[in-house]
Amino acid sequence: MAGANGKRLVAYVGTYGVAPGTKGGGIFAFEVTAGGRALTPLDHAPQPRDAGYLVYAPETATLYAVDERKTDGRGPVDLPAAVHALSVDCPTGALTWRNSQIAPGPRPTFLDHDAGQGLLFSANHGDFHHVEKVVRQPDGSWGVEYDYDDSTLVAYDLASDGSVAGIADVHVFTGQGTDPNRSPQNGGHAQSNPHAHCAVIDPSRRFVTVCDKGTDRIEVFRLGRKLEQVSSLQFDPETGPRHIAFDPVSGLAFVTLEFSSQLASLRLDAETGQYELIDVVSTISGSHSGRNEPAEVRVHPSGGLVYVNNRGEDTLAWFRSDAEGKLERLGAVTLAQSVHPGLAARSFIFDPVGNLVIVADRPAHLVRCYAVCGESGALTWLGQIHVPDPAYVTIVELDAPREEMRL
Repeated sequence: MAGANGKRLVAYVGTYGVAPGTKGGGIFAFEVTAGGRALTPLDHAPQPRDAGYLVYAPETATLYAVDERKTDGRGPVDLPAAVHALSVDCPTGALTWRNSQIAPGPRPTFLDHDAGQGLLFSANHGDFHHVEKVVRQPDGSWGVEYDYDDSTLVAYDLASDGSVAGIADVHVFTGQGTDPNRSPQNGGHAQSNPHAHCAVIDPSRRFVTVCDKGTDRIEVFRLGRKLEQVSSLQFDPETGPRHIAFDPVSGLAFVTLEFSSQLASLRLDAETGQYELIDVVSTISGSHSGRNEPAEVRVHPSGGLVYVNNRGEDTLAWFRSDAEGKLERLGAVTLAQSVHPGLAARSFIFDPVGNLVIVADRPAHLVRCYAVCGESGALTWLGQIHVPDPAYVTIVELDAPREEMRL
């Protein structure tokens, strides 16, 4: 299938393969063909094995991936949590591993990059589990303290060939939300420590926004090698801001609130880096009464339509945003039934012009393609392909092979 300027569309799918029972591992490459009705296999890169997030840098033809694991404390016996750089062969779509750098802070979960400053940003979530430390109290009695993983934002320098040159700076988040909270994640420990879940560069290319679901805060940093914090927006308790996306037309921002099953619209002051909350709506229909946690949020390339996947209701839902940021849910398509919110459809992506959306539907071990109506936002199923434990999908435009270009 041709993208903008007659280029081919290639979908890269990161999969899980480290935890017991997972069947995936590495990154699969598929050419999007037949108008989105078919995905033709191109390649499979075996590393990283827990490729939970991907971002492509066209200027160096490099695909960056997280290895979403916690480093083994015994040596390590297994590979460490890291970010990886893979070269993309533009004619074929094939991947070649280039290099990696460690990720300080367990479970790297999100990536964004800035070509102008040669920087890659990683949000590292940390685990939920605690360590119990036995301590002597001032009065001589014995007690315990509980330690949790650090959650971090990491800025990496990028070399001219796209490889990850090293760590420029690290910010360690502090604080916690209500603990125990009502989220069933890890028995109520979901907000015992910070959990940075995204690091997104805003359209002005001046700031990096981090959603910290552990403290119910959005933190904003000035874009650069030094992570200078410029503002913070506090949400209500037990809302859990997870991911943020910007409207390419209005510039408005939209945030999924994981614990409260809500979608929020915000306005960013491009001079100060301050956010203003505009509207908050439920991500689920009135008929759903069970557990739910929204994950990804994306805005249609033409603007005005916002999409969210619900883990529990198990839908990909779409909303209309007016020019002021007021939100209205319009519809949804059903995805595979989740085992729990952590094992559910987690990621989706639009093609560059917004004709297609591709979903990594993990419980079904499928990657699904839908046609998008640019007016109503409605989705129509086109096709699917089996992929083991798909965690994340991105779409890349590549030049056609030379033999095709001669036709």
